Amino acid sequence: MATKLEKVLKREIDIDGKAYMVAISPEGVKVTQKGFRRGQEMSWRSIVSGAAELDGQLRGSLDSGGEGGE
Repeated sequence: MATKLEKVLKREIDIDGKAYMVAISPEGVKVTQKGFRRGQEMSWRSIVSGAAELDGQLRGSLDSGGEGGE
C-alpha cells in the first residue's frame, strides 16, 4: 500500500552539473536551482489534465522561433 503525500518532500538532483531542489507536495511539484528561490512549478491538476504537455509544446514552439512543424 502506498503512503499518502501529506507534507513536502525535498530531494536534490544534478542536471548538467548544476544542483537542483525538487519539492514534491500535495499541491504539485517545484524544481528550483539550489541557492535560488524561484523555480518551475506545476500543479498535479495541470499534470493529470494534460495542460503540462500542452504548455511544454507551446514553450517549445516559442523557443524555436514560432515555427511549429506538424
